[in-house]
Amino acid sequence: MKPILEIARALGVDPAEVEPHGSHKGKISIAALEAAGVNAPATTTAGAPANGGARGRLILVSAITPTPAGEGKTTTSIGLAQGLAKNGVRSAVALREPSLGPYLGLKGGGTGGGMSQVVPADDINLHFTGDIHAVSSAHNLLAALTDNHLHHGNPLGLDSRRVVWKRVLDMNDRALRDIVIGLGGHREGVPRETGFDITAASEVMAILCLASGVDDLKQRLGRIVVGYRADGTPVHARDLQAVGAMAALLRDAIKPNLVQTVEGVPALVHGGPFANIAHGTNSITATRFALAHADAVVTEAGFAFELGAEKFFDINCRYGGLAPCTTVLVATLRALKMHGGVALPNVGEPDPAAVERGLANLEKHVENIRKFEQPCVVAINHFPADTAEEIAVVTKHCATLGVTAVLSKPFSEGGEGCRALAEAVWAVAQASRSHFRPLYEWSESIERKIEIVAHEMYGAEAVDYQLRARRDRAQLEKLGFGGLPVCIAKTQQSLSDNPALLGRPKDFLVTVREIQLAAGAGYVVPITGEILRMPGLPKEPLASKFDLEADGVIVTG
Repeated sequence: MKPILEIARALGVDPAEVEPHGSHKGKISIAALEAAGVNAPATTTAGAPANGGARGRLILVSAITPTPAGEGKTTTSIGLAQGLAKNGVRSAVALREPSLGPYLGLKGGGTGGGMSQVVPADDINLHFTGDIHAVSSAHNLLAALTDNHLHHGNPLGLDSRRVVWKRVLDMNDRALRDIVIGLGGHREGVPRETGFDITAASEVMAILCLASGVDDLKQRLGRIVVGYRADGTPVHARDLQAVGAMAALLRDAIKPNLVQTVEGVPALVHGGPFANIAHGTNSITATRFALAHADAVVTEAGFAFELGAEKFFDINCRYGGLAPCTTVLVATLRALKMHGGVALPNVGEPDPAAVERGLANLEKHVENIRKFEQPCVVAINHFPADTAEEIAVVTKHCATLGVTAVLSKPFSEGGEGCRALAEAVWAVAQASRSHFRPLYEWSESIERKIEIVAHEMYGAEAVDYQLRARRDRAQLEKLGFGGLPVCIAKTQQSLSDNPALLGRPKDFLVTVREIQLAAGAGYVVPITGEILRMPGLPKEPLASKFDLEADGVIVTG
């Protein structure tokens, strides 16, 4: 690894504007952000980016519907940035911070893999620079202030039965989903039901990633709704005088983190919202800062295109004034075989017929990309068991769709294994303008926005609203929140809201159970299917394979 100040120089950043966290990690100072013009408020108009200092072209990486282990979207993003650098393009990558819950649970780290990683990987995957801890602390401070307010007379008239602000923890812990607090007598608080979400689902995390500067951050924190009075009017964080202390706890977390890939390409790793329960993209600040200093910036949207990428365009880009010039769709043969009916334990076995059957899923994602008027390149992420015959099935089908498909080997060969992909993507990027067409207008009704996403992105026949969801929708529109975009919480394992429906499901309903408000983040969250905001650990969590050696080295396996 190179010293972090050397990475800063390579990005064109004055080393004096980087706050080192050791030798290989750093934070971009507020002064540097201001100098680059990245904290200027953005409009919600689709089209040209609002970042006045932008020099680079933004490339979005998404994926087809993944297997539970993921299809290497982060690895491909890093490999693509390295491939661009090898081809002589001044590049950077902007990624989310990993969450401890999935890292120690099922998926492992969020730093890529093999020859396409951001480093130091162990640091980034664990506590990094403390951003997620800061988000947890700010969120839980507001929870503590809320219960303290109830205990000391409740002058705001907050209905203890209608408090919606839970607590958060950066860990998968199903036992904390639903709990009762305030037990033990009148001195221990007001008894009520509540629970925990994972920190990646925190509205504070979403605010951190969507805010443009300190002033915008504080305004958004103040708009957080912690609960409702008996008459249905909301109580905000600003009413509890929580904003100043919450912002203070986020003082360093608002600064993007600068690290590097294994090949020395600059990487901005900042913020970590999940895409199945939040908007799923790194901070607007980090992406804007990268665009101000690199010719090509690669970023990713969580999970498959109908989840993270839809939210990237309809929420992130419109709040941040961003517009990609091309979208890369990551596909793997193992995922295509899963969608073609092969059981997961057998997806490593050669089966060109199953690959062909599974192409319906890829085809739907290509269609979805085109609905945003985005050009598309398919990246076939290579695994050792892949055969030439299977790869040919994919490339031939993509050609019939009018899409270029390129085999990439980011894990085994790093940037060198992504040079062909980088060449294809950069050719499309240079020929394209930074542009997208929103899927819907924010001014449309909540019901209409949900239906558009469900029909256009998922392929649903219709949307079914349970009684609570209908009540939520009516209340939100009555309170004036109907003009916010929708951030639909949905399983990542299917195009539908049913994880058992693989491939390209047809003739299905999307069921909305409830609709939550994230007034500070600036969106409403329809909850579909059985999606959970606090995951659980698997029977054999990856945490059981971790150890620390005497020299301080972390080992797994």
